[in-house]
Amino acid sequence: MKKRFSLLLLIALLLVSFPVLAQEDAPPLQPGVSVTAYNEGTALVQDRRIFSLSEGMTLLDFTDVAAQIDPTSVTFSSLTDPRGTIVLEQNYVYDLVNSAALLNRYVDQVIELTAEDGTVFRGVLLSGRNGDIILREDDGTVRVLSLSTVRDVHFPELPDGLITRPTLRWLISAQTGGEHLVELTYLTGGISWTADYNVLLAQDSQSLDLNGWITLNNTSGTSFQDAQLKLVAGDVNRVAPAPVARMDDIVVMEAVPAAAPDLVDQREFFEYQLYEIARPVTIGDNETKQVEFVAGADIPATVFFVYDASMPFYNYGSPLTDQYYGETGITDVQNWLSFTTDEDGGVGADLPAGRIRVYQQDIDGAALLIGENRIDHTPQGEEVEIYLGNAFDLVGEHIQTNYQLISRNVLQESYEIRLRNHKDDKTVEIRVPEHMFRWSNWQILDSSHSYQQLDSNTIEFRVEVPPGGEVVITYTVQYSWP
Repeated sequence: MKKRFSLLLLIALLLVSFPVLAQEDAPPLQPGVSVTAYNEGTALVQDRRIFSLSEGMTLLDFTDVAAQIDPTSVTFSSLTDPRGTIVLEQNYVYDLVNSAALLNRYVDQVIELTAEDGTVFRGVLLSGRNGDIILREDDGTVRVLSLSTVRDVHFPELPDGLITRPTLRWLISAQTGGEHLVELTYLTGGISWTADYNVLLAQDSQSLDLNGWITLNNTSGTSFQDAQLKLVAGDVNRVAPAPVARMDDIVVMEAVPAAAPDLVDQREFFEYQLYEIARPVTIGDNETKQVEFVAGADIPATVFFVYDASMPFYNYGSPLTDQYYGETGITDVQNWLSFTTDEDGGVGADLPAGRIRVYQQDIDGAALLIGENRIDHTPQGEEVEIYLGNAFDLVGEHIQTNYQLISRNVLQESYEIRLRNHKDDKTVEIRVPEHMFRWSNWQILDSSHSYQQLDSNTIEFRVEVPPGGEVVITYTVQYSWP
């Protein structure tokens, strides 16, 4: 840590000592857009454009911003003259042109309607709400028409204030006139991304192939052409925003072809993982885009079975002495898959949180879905365990065989756990976690099989059950309390 700090200090001193050299080596800033998307549905947009500003006051419209923009997050700067260019006033204009907005603006004004049968009506618009149009005609007659029966509505002109695209409007004071490279930065909703993983498990269930895809959804209300796209994986804390203006109409999203996996750069950023697409990406509005970002083949895998039929320990503040409280009636044996993200013998990559689907090839070569689940953010070097479902031909029974309240503060009970394997020719290992749920102070008095203690209130048996066979586990536990 000290070496890293010393290196950063040295770099800072060099930049201070040679500012001209640092500026000359830096590439010149160019117009363009950068989008950084976060897991929780927020994106940071950085948009650079060239505008012509007059010396003194200029009213500047910045169009094609996201309709779900958070106006309080907007920052504006002139990269050409940052000190001499000041924003005096900022407005977010989002009253977009649509039939409802036009009808609302033309209340108490004359419009012309054409019905489906060709009849033309002309009069003063009194109301255009709730699917009806109410007109007062020249002779004073009030006519009510359903919008569903109107073929055409004629408005004399576009009212002031209505715009075709969401727009940021600034009143700017500039000391220097001419072309300015302007940078706009803001947060917007409607852009989110998730990780989707496809796993092909080998027929012997000993290895797997994995492909991870970035799935980006854009319903922000605008498109981003040739954007620099970055994706941040991690739990970034955000204050819950107040409702912001957004577009009303959302179209069904369309899938877009993916890019090659070697075009995604992964690196650490603060306490998160950052993925950057190494080429310009066009992100269309109302679009889903997928990019492959991780791939691995012949990754060692383990399939294991778990019979978990006892109650967890919740520590209610007093011992549980009800004899029948711990009965769950669970007979299902769970099926799990595990692999490591380690560099040696694993994926060798960090895996952002997302959905993972597991397939396995049938004897005819067709890949069939055998389970689906979600994983949390998993750094490199950790174990991934996925619950796939319940095994069809494995059955468990959890039976209380003895219960004795020996004294006011001592309790003993015994359990019998039966595990049956109905497979034709395969011996399986079944893990049996048992939770000491009645009280925190406990002791195993006797047990038919060896076990290991997983935590302060859980032990686990691991037994092999032969095909067509049954294994019976028994144990007795004693609880005591003050």
